[in-house]
Amino acid sequence: MQEMKPLARITFDPNVMGGKPCIRGLRVTVGTIVGLVASGHSFADILRAYPYLEEGDLSEALAYAEWRVEEIELPLAAAYRF
Repeated sequence: MQEMKPLARITFDPNVMGGKPCIRGLRVTVGTIVGLVASGHSFADILRAYPYLEEGDLSEALAYAEWRVEEIELPLAAAYRF
């Protein structure tokens, strides 16, 4: 499993968007950014729609999403034999 680089722009707060990964504590989730990019929107389009975001926010959101997709989750019983 690849280790995730430290995240400077992705935050997790149970009081913001139910604890989903967000951009700098704002109410813009990583999922929103991934969905927009997957729908064909360019970074320029997204930055026009969300002028308080920065290009680095978008890059880090995609990097986090890529890492998360590759992460393998094992049930506790499979990971540890008691």
